[in-house]
Amino acid sequence: MHICNSSTIREWDLYTIAHEPIRSIDLMERAANSCADWIYQKFPDPIPFTIFCGPGNNGGDGLALARILSQSGRIVDIYLLDGPSTPSPDNLLNQGRCKSMGKSIHHITSETDLPTQLNSCIIDALFGTGLSRPLDGLAAKLVDLINLTNSVVVSIDIPSGLSTDRHTDSRSIISADHTLSFQCLKPAFLVAENERYTGNVQVLDIGLSPSFPGLKSPEFHWTDKAALLPKLRIRHAFDHKGTRGHAALLAGSWGMLGAAILAARACLRSGCGKLTCFTDSESYPILQSNIPEAIFSIHDDLESTLEDLDHHAYDALGAGPGWGKKIEHSSVLKKIFSLDIPLVLDADALNFIAGDPSLLNLIPAGTVITPHPLEFERLFGKASDDFERIRMARHTAIELQLNILLKGHRSCLFTPKGTIHVNSSGNPGMATAGSGDVLTGIITGLLAQGYPPEDATMLGAWLHGCAGDLYARDHGEDSLIAGDLPSYLGQAFLELHG
Repeated sequence: MHICNSSTIREWDLYTIAHEPIRSIDLMERAANSCADWIYQKFPDPIPFTIFCGPGNNGGDGLALARILSQSGRIVDIYLLDGPSTPSPDNLLNQGRCKSMGKSIHHITSETDLPTQLNSCIIDALFGTGLSRPLDGLAAKLVDLINLTNSVVVSIDIPSGLSTDRHTDSRSIISADHTLSFQCLKPAFLVAENERYTGNVQVLDIGLSPSFPGLKSPEFHWTDKAALLPKLRIRHAFDHKGTRGHAALLAGSWGMLGAAILAARACLRSGCGKLTCFTDSESYPILQSNIPEAIFSIHDDLESTLEDLDHHAYDALGAGPGWGKKIEHSSVLKKIFSLDIPLVLDADALNFIAGDPSLLNLIPAGTVITPHPLEFERLFGKASDDFERIRMARHTAIELQLNILLKGHRSCLFTPKGTIHVNSSGNPGMATAGSGDVLTGIITGLLAQGYPPEDATMLGAWLHGCAGDLYARDHGEDSLIAGDLPSYLGQAFLELHG
């Protein structure tokens, strides 16, 4: 799966036309047939369609689709939004093809031409990925009219009015129920601010050339099974707990011990050989009874905690889940920053650093931090929109040489090299307290096994999301709680191997 901005998409089209070779009108026909195939499956009953077409090539796709649907016996009404510019050559050609088969095209040149009744399914083919400015005038009024209907709306390639790769500062954007994206995902589909416009996104293969050079160095990388399987480490017959890595967790405090339990269970389920949990004598009995497989380092004072960290060799350390806000955490953080081991920082560790920004520059290069948007804001400042937050995260990861996993429905990993990895797994049921603690445990366990920080974070995020998807498959999303996720990690590993 590729994620492409508007300029890359345009170049990919041109490359395919030149090197397949194929005429642009035939490539448009291929795209329209892909849309028609999806529509036949989604709407097997012969419901009527209203297709709104613009003057460009997105409108040409819509006109070709209208003809194909009509030829299959579907009822189709075609509306063409006329503009000040001349329609594209392929748009004009598809207008002629519609007319030659007897299909009427209703031209919209003023508000009086706007339809008063619409069919039960609307196809939006007004404007595509080349749109460079907010909609206004008659186009905006038409979009607003469509959004007021109760019809199902299907957008071709991208909802009209939505920018492909930047924040859209406009109120006139189609709110689609389904978006049929050609060949790749668009950056616009990855951010929460656009969910209300895109609906369910379906990527359709229209046969663009796989040898297009622009695919070799993308800004965004899609993290799925195909990307992760080569990174998965194989267990060996003579492995033992000493060769599988020793992880440590600084997590939990009185009233928030559940965070430590969740992180520890996930860490152990990630495959590490041993886990040591730092705790105090009051919390120890609760933790020991809930995590019998773990080792416990029990300390009631700062000095003995620091001494333990000095004298025991751990292969990776995770800190923060349910940690609380004790003042001594500053000394503990400085100590773990001095250790030459991979680190994962989450939750209260990040909140503590946000309160003392001088700690930011002490974080070792390569460390993994896993903020949700609010934690990111506390650390690095407020972003005006999701796209600015992405730019800020990428810049910060490079500047501080950190691996920043910005959590969300499409969690993004920003690496010190400037690459952005977008996680493909997960579902809304995972938006529940403790889910992030599980993720911290998984990544810590993978780091302890020797996975490089980038690989451990990519793999951990995918396994975490896959565990949630597998639970939702069996029980639905509504009942999912964080404690369900560790028990599904085994199936998530099987899913990856399969």
